[in-house]
Amino acid sequence: MQCEICGAEIRGGSFKVNIDGSELTVCGRCSQYGTSAGKRNPVSKKVAPVSRRPAPATRSSRPPRKAPGMIVDELVDEYGQAIKEARERKKWSHDQLASKIKEKSTLIKKIEREEIVPEDDVRQKIEKALDIKLTERTGENDWSGERLNRGTTLGDIVTIKRK
Repeated sequence: MQCEICGAEIRGGSFKVNIDGSELTVCGRCSQYGTSAGKRNPVSKKVAPVSRRPAPATRSSRPPRKAPGMIVDELVDEYGQAIKEARERKKWSHDQLASKIKEKSTLIKKIEREEIVPEDDVRQKIEKALDIKLTERTGENDWSGERLNRGTTLGDIVTIKRK
């Protein structure tokens, strides 16, 4: 039998390899030019496909950008304590509040401990169920001129040249 690549007489065992979609019988030296046709290479179940797009940023990972003069609703400080007090006023357990807003009780507990920031839809459900307001309007009035009295900064001097 002859190697289908180099034409030499095959001594010993022959190899079946795939080269550009064709299955060829080759000698040991030429077997390196293809992939083995006899073996199947199963895909590991642990390997996940790689996404080429970056994951979208969640609200809790990055706060929204505020432009000067822009009016924004921001979550109040100590929102967890406000939720806990309102829930206790109604004499509800974590489970009762969770069932009313159709969320998990562990989520309510984490929000009360301020381990996580509630997403807008969850925040709105909590506000409606407990009759409280968890946001406050911030904007132009919150700006103070303290930064002007700090002196010159590097940002005042440097001009950035873009390519």
